Amino acid sequence: MANDIKELVSKLHPLERKIMPLLRQSSVFSELVKKSGLKDIEVMRALQWLQSKEVLKIKEDVKEAITLGENGKKALEKGLPEKLFLESIKHKPRHMDDIEKETGLSRQEVNACIGLLKGKAAININAQRVISITNQGAAVLEKEGLEEALLKRISSEEMDIEAGKLKDEERFAFESLKKRKDMLKTVLKKEWHIILSSIGKKLVTMNLGSEKVIERLTPAMLKAGSWKNKEFRAYELKAKVPRVYRGKRHFVNQAISQAKKIWLEMGFKEMTGEMVQTSFWNFDALFTAQDHPVRDMQDTFFIKSPEKGKLPDKKLVDAVKHAHEDGWTTGSTGWQYEWKEEEAKKNVLRTHTTVLSARTLARLKKEELPAKFFAVGRCFRNETLDWCHLFEFNQTEGIVIDKDANFRHLLGYLKQFFKKMGYEKARFRPGYFPYTEFSVEIDIYHPVHKKWVELGGAGIFRPEVVKPLLRVDVPVLAWGPGFDRIILEFFKINDIRELYKNDLKQLREIKEWMR
Repeated sequence: MANDIKELVSKLHPLERKIMPLLRQSSVFSELVKKSGLKDIEVMRALQWLQSKEVLKIKEDVKEAITLGENGKKALEKGLPEKLFLESIKHKPRHMDDIEKETGLSRQEVNACIGLLKGKAAININAQRVISITNQGAAVLEKEGLEEALLKRISSEEMDIEAGKLKDEERFAFESLKKRKDMLKTVLKKEWHIILSSIGKKLVTMNLGSEKVIERLTPAMLKAGSWKNKEFRAYELKAKVPRVYRGKRHFVNQAISQAKKIWLEMGFKEMTGEMVQTSFWNFDALFTAQDHPVRDMQDTFFIKSPEKGKLPDKKLVDAVKHAHEDGWTTGSTGWQYEWKEEEAKKNVLRTHTTVLSARTLARLKKEELPAKFFAVGRCFRNETLDWCHLFEFNQTEGIVIDKDANFRHLLGYLKQFFKKMGYEKARFRPGYFPYTEFSVEIDIYHPVHKKWVELGGAGIFRPEVVKPLLRVDVPVLAWGPGFDRIILEFFKINDIRELYKNDLKQLREIKEWMR
């Protein structure tokens, strides 16, 4: 134990050495500040350091202190409004207008006094609003009330009066005065009390010799030799210090950056575009029929203002229109319905990043082929929130336009992407989408929920999509899995809603994307 205390003393900071002897005399923080001549923050810092070394404990006490408000001070000087009221009718009855003029009370205060004094049977009031004092009122006027006594006590006491320590009759007066405007003020005040541990009790009895301890060795001390016969403060290597959290990107954005890096390394170019799109690009250009359930209000967020947007050039619109109605020149029979321009003009929050693929295909020139593009972007669907569904989410998109591309290439690209994102195995099963054939659904297995989680779809764009947009019939590999679900396992998040809850503790402590 002796060696432990000696080692502890050797590491004490000058602030700690100054505060420790004062703890023999006082255990109250405010008194330590006065006696030490240090600033509040310096005393508190020293106490916290000592607490981390188990020398003492800091106990916080919070009290509700009562002080007089402006009306309380005025009442203490001139009297409570109800006493002024009774004084004005002490010798003869008066009309309430005359009482208001004589006392200087406002009409609101006069009305409040009438209600209060009637409740105490201290006054009578007739139909003409003439008010007279009763015997009970005369007794009230002569006797000091509980409210007056409390105001006087608050004014005369040197120390703050605590609301929690009032006597029963004072508590009644306190609650009554609190209801009146600016009679009393309550302020929460904190005080800290120091409780010494067994080590602390021994330490306060010791001579810490702060004048002999050197904090810093300077050239002047070396030259003068003043460092001789003095002690150097030892380094405290085990001190508990607050963890410092550096600024960093949101962990979802870190993962998005990694996904973009993967696609770029695989030779893809990035596609970008607006989140608000017309139904033409979001649905029609992707061969989604205008009566398809996905275009209903319960699935899609439609924009109220502006409700509609502009369509592209007429040649492209006509090609898409005929692809829907009769298949155009694709060899298909289309959807066999009357396609409407007004329906295609409706603005929506994009439901998928595949809209970017459609717009990219429409801009491409034949001499730019073959080509590969990707996107990672925000999408919106009118979904019910649960552990694996959001109404606002990220999706990663990709297309490969190449006359030699085939279904095996599609699966190869996806397997390579998922492998680099940390998933050695992914499941591909047959699926259906209006704009791809062949089509597959992409799943990954969730280890906590013990089930396969659907990420999205992939396939080869149908000619009804490619030919109107690109003007040639060429294989286009396409995919669009949900990105947020892909990153859940890495961050050990079991509920997709936790990705965007903006919990400060989570944002500080969650690991960084390191794959």
